[in-house]
Amino acid sequence: MLKYLLAIDQGTTSSRAILFTKLGKVYASAQEEFEQHFPHDGWVEHNPSDIWQTVLRTCRKVLADNNVQATEVIAIGITNQRETTLVWDRKTGDPIYNAIVWQDRRTSDYCRTISSPAVEELINHKTGLLLDPYFSATKIRWILDHVEGAQEKAENGELAFGTVDSFLLWHLTGQKVHKTDATNASRTMIFNIHEQAWDQKLLELFNIPAAMLPEVMDSSDNFGYVDSALLGSEIAILAMAGDQQAALFGQACFDEGMAKSTYGTGCFLMLNTGSKALKSKNRLLTTVAYRLKGKPTYAIEGSIFMAGATIQWIRDGLKLIGSACETESIAEKVPLDHGVFLVPAFTGLGAPYWDPNARGAILGLTRDSGINEIVTAGLQSVCYQTKDLQKAMENDGIRPSVIRVDGGMVTNNWLLSFLSNILGATIDRPEITETTALGAAYLAGLKAGVYSSTEELAKMWQCEKLFTPSIDNAQRNILYGKWLAAVQRVKS
Repeated sequence: MLKYLLAIDQGTTSSRAILFTKLGKVYASAQEEFEQHFPHDGWVEHNPSDIWQTVLRTCRKVLADNNVQATEVIAIGITNQRETTLVWDRKTGDPIYNAIVWQDRRTSDYCRTISSPAVEELINHKTGLLLDPYFSATKIRWILDHVEGAQEKAENGELAFGTVDSFLLWHLTGQKVHKTDATNASRTMIFNIHEQAWDQKLLELFNIPAAMLPEVMDSSDNFGYVDSALLGSEIAILAMAGDQQAALFGQACFDEGMAKSTYGTGCFLMLNTGSKALKSKNRLLTTVAYRLKGKPTYAIEGSIFMAGATIQWIRDGLKLIGSACETESIAEKVPLDHGVFLVPAFTGLGAPYWDPNARGAILGLTRDSGINEIVTAGLQSVCYQTKDLQKAMENDGIRPSVIRVDGGMVTNNWLLSFLSNILGATIDRPEITETTALGAAYLAGLKAGVYSSTEELAKMWQCEKLFTPSIDNAQRNILYGKWLAAVQRVKS
């Protein structure tokens, strides 16, 4: 009777529930978008109820619409937007403040006030991260500072902190289980990635009570059972992983040197470094790629805040296009070197610049410039930013040997062709581009015994299309040099 693996993919702008067959094929899916809240400049919040209810509704919908009973589901895997921070009351389950989203920059000043070479080295040495508003620790601190009585309640063990995976697990299990996995923990800035434990020194630095924290598990592990009242029957929850790590897993990047680049709201290039937690000299992040049977595999990662979100802005903000799928045919009409550069620093610049105060700009406009050039520059900005990450990785002594791409943008052939050109690398697009959800399903399937090993999963990965460079090094360097000049103009 057990036929399907159910992946919950809770993203920044929508929640999805996807049923996979044991062969890793998408059987059915349901998706629901939810509202983004921007209370002040640089602030981004979600209503926690929206996160939970959209997950519950999409899970119910994918089962009901396809006449699948909960008893036919082998296990559930959860993957989630990372760093987004929630604090809730353990007795009532009610959040004490909205979810503060990973993109939120409200703690920039706080980061500056505690910053010193010693503090930055402490954080980087223990967590592999940089002192930045992006991560959960400063968001927790902000909530405890700004919600009346929160610090005292947290110290008394009355409050729970969680990233989105933990918050969903708490609700799915009927408020019984408070756990996270090593990949999500590694994005909080209070988790020691070498000792695989919450770090006492960092908890003291941010004055975060340990009583708030979830138990840290493997990515493929026993996380409890869905309350039978929710979906009609108990289902084992056997996997949790942050979205980028889940995508790396779904792309079967199990060997050192393999990399995946995801193009969703933001862009995230992650490279498997094996059992070594490689320290970047170029402001990339060291992170846990996944943890199986207590053994962590590490990765190095570069994060770009605006990828698909840039095209969304061109569509909704500038109203230059009606839909994202128009961009491919538009870009085909424009020469590669058209002179216009869009630097999408709407919420600052991510890796390798880490400049929260940089702001976006369109540069190089002439009387000949029009909608086509601006739209093409938007697509190219995503590729140029990926090149920034590739360069940083090269300077750290590791050039990605294989780049597998996924995310909503990779259906655009022009984009991937230009990406291959500007990186001077072969780009692999897989048959199944739902790799984030697939990674969660694979991790759950491993624990359930559906799959015997990562070697078996690697054999299941299939390439749909290869993109290879068609320009020479000289042209590549000219284009990239102009991009670097444009970035210099917007840095704070």
